[in-house]
Amino acid sequence: MKRIIEINNLYKSFGDVKAVQDLSFCVKEGELFAFLGVNGAGKSTTINIICGQLAKDSGTVVIDDKPLEEDVNTTKTKLGVVFQNSVLDKALSVKDNLRSRAALYGITGAEFTKRLEELSKMLSFEDLLKRTLGKLSGGQLRRIDIARALLHRPKILILDEPTTGLDPQTRKIIWNVIDKLRRDENMTVFLTTHYMEEAADADYVVILDSGRLVAKGTPLELKNKYTGDFITIYNVEEETVKALGAKYEPIKDAFRLSVPNTAAATKLIVENPEVFKDFEITKGKMDDVFLTVTGKALTGGAEK
Repeated sequence: MKRIIEINNLYKSFGDVKAVQDLSFCVKEGELFAFLGVNGAGKSTTINIICGQLAKDSGTVVIDDKPLEEDVNTTKTKLGVVFQNSVLDKALSVKDNLRSRAALYGITGAEFTKRLEELSKMLSFEDLLKRTLGKLSGGQLRRIDIARALLHRPKILILDEPTTGLDPQTRKIIWNVIDKLRRDENMTVFLTTHYMEEAADADYVVILDSGRLVAKGTPLELKNKYTGDFITIYNVEEETVKALGAKYEPIKDAFRLSVPNTAAATKLIVENPEVFKDFEITKGKMDDVFLTVTGKALTGGAEK
């Protein structure tokens, strides 16, 4: 699979603050790539460098086989970016906002009308076109921001915490659209998020801490490396659980045991059939991975 973003030995400092330190990773075409870290970890700095909005101190950034510095303007046309805060004009209508943005890419007249119809249907905002942006709800505004980023059919969509604070229905609409674009147009999605269920669905994950890459891999690889398995036992007394000799914690109406891996879970169950009459085995979650790797909690949604 083609590498559409390649970053090698990237450094960026602001005075004494080392925002990004020797950062190297690649993103493959068409994948959902999750870029995780607490606030201040270096995520936004890296994104701003990729987008050509911030100069790097050293290192290389290659977008779609072309070094970023060779032709920043051409590279920018391959990117669609949704920032945490809207960059649209709240005094203008939805249609006028998108028309003015489309014109920057040379999309005008009938071409714009057709693209607007496609996006408004895709993101369910046909009834909002005449409404001024300042009168929209947070979820409505986010859908318009995403439409703005998709106007020119970018090869790479960068989403900086796109669903933070949104209602479940709007989040579902947004992710349905993203999944469709990845499937139908092989669009690459570069995601930062505080919602661990979104990171758990990624094809590949990179975790930053204090500007450095501290973990990378598929969600399954990271879970296997940095967390164990959990056995939740129901309808047992705590003394019975304690006698098993495994680390455990009481949870509502049950006890959760921590074991190194599935093999250890199987061994414990087979050796104690009288205890394990009502139980379930689950793998560690991305929350557990993040906490193990960084020692910090990444607050957000609950992972499914």
